Order: sequence, then structure tokens, then C-alpha cells
Amino acid sequence: MKTLAPVFHAPPTAPVLHLSGPALREVLDSLLGAAASRDGIEALMQGLACKTALFASLLDGGRVRALSEAEFLALCSFMPTVRRRIGEWLAQHGIAAMRTRLAALLTAPGEVEARFGDFLACFPEDRGHRWVRDLAAETLHFTAPEEVPLMTRWMWDRRTATGVLREIWHGEATALDALALPDGLPTFLAMRAEIAGFLRDNGFFRDLALFQDLFCAHIYAGYINDRGGSYLNAEFSGGEDPMRHTRRLLGLDALVENGLRLKVRLPAQASAPAHGAARLGHSGEGDADP
Repeated sequence: MKTLAPVFHAPPTAPVLHLSGPALREVLDSLLGAAASRDGIEALMQGLACKTALFASLLDGGRVRALSEAEFLALCSFMPTVRRRIGEWLAQHGIAAMRTRLAALLTAPGEVEARFGDFLACFPEDRGHRWVRDLAAETLHFTAPEEVPLMTRWMWDRRTATGVLREIWHGEATALDALALPDGLPTFLAMRAEIAGFLRDNGFFRDLALFQDLFCAHIYAGYINDRGGSYLNAEFSGGEDPMRHTRRLLGLDALVENGLRLKVRLPAQASAPAHGAARLGHSGEGDADP
């Protein structure tokens, strides 16, 4: 039984979004074509289902309070912007501190946006801790994907005015005013509703919450392919696979045939917990990302 605290008691006021139908259509065609050239949509959806199942098995029902370091590293392997930086933080602060903060994020009284903000406030607000937002966003979403929208920076980051929202904005109708579109829950709920409506209109109904994640990741993967700068190249550099960036944004590159490959970058003096790696199906190796 889920013990996730309530998302919200009353629907928050949603901002008006001006999304481009042609842009959404182009992305859908691209996603279907690119997936067909590799393993297909079903394989990607199975990967997302595996990710969701892992998050639920380790965090839901109060289990977050017993989360081990090995189990947390397994979760972080699915979060590309977190796994490059979390090892150093754990080495300094330990799993108990993170476990307490995650438990409050998932189970403390109050609505999800307040708990989200409280979690972020536990960390310094600087460039070196931008990964914290993504950790909180992925934890909330993949523990309850039908209830909480994905609120990562690559979905929408008002500070940099980048993300999925910018890529599908209908600029000719109304200019995107980043200051008028906060990167809070109402904006992400509005995005989810708009994109879900588009997908339903195009015949997609099954596992819609996870298919939206895949769809949105492919939108931002196009940005990485077309205009990726030094930060994006450092995070997602790679070859010619048309689905490479899409998979990596969702952390699905951590999945291997027989389980999960640990991709967390650990401090030089540390090593992955061997007993946890074996139990979770890890290879026990460090993050291979650049």
C-alpha cells in the first residue's frame, strides 16, 4: 500500500501554455521511427517499467527508511545528472543523511510542492548542487508516476529558460516568457495535461504516464543532438545511435541484459558496496560517463 504523502488537496492554478502541434507531431514521428530502427518502443517501455518497479520496491510503503547505500546507488544509476555527482556527496555526508531527507520528501505531511521545496532547501543553492532538483523530481515521479509529473531541469528550467517546454513552445503565437512560467508543480501539471491530450488524440492510451516520459525525453534529446553545448556534451556525449540521448536522459542506459550496471561516479578512494551490487544485479563498476 502506498504511503506517499498527498500530492495536493486542490488542483493548483495552471498557467496557460502555448504548445506547437506541428512540433509535437514531428517529435512523435521521430520517436517512432528512431525506436523502430533499434529495439522498438516496447523495449523502452519495459525499461521504464523496470525503473518504476525498482523505485517502488525500495522507496514506497515506508521502505525508504530502510534504504541502504547499495540500494540508493542503484536508484542513482537511473538518474544521469545525479549519478555523476552523488558519490562525492555520500562520501562526505553518508547514506543516513540522505535517507532522512528522502523519507521527508516522500512521507512528510504537506503537499508535494512544499515537500519538494523543503528537500531542495536542505542543500546549498549553488552550481555544484543542481543535481539535487533532479534527484527530488525523479524520486517523486518514479515512485508515483501516475500522480506526480516529472519535474526535472530538462523538462523545464526557468533559470536557464531551457527544457522540453521551450522546444515545443509555439513561438509565433506568444513569446515564451520564462519569468512568467515558474518551474513549479502547476507548470508541470499543465505540460502533462497538454501532452497527454496530444498523445490520446494520436491513439496512445496505454501506460500514458511512462510513455510521456519517453516522448519528452526524445524532445530534449533533439535539443542535445542539435544544439548541445559544453555541459550537454559532457553529460551525454556519444555516437550515432538515434535513441542514445533519449535512453540516457531516462537512465535506461544503466540496464543490461542480466540486471543493472552501477553507473555512479564514486570518489577515487571509494568502491561500490559489493554485497549490494550482487544482490541488485550490478556489475559493481563506476560510472563510465565522461
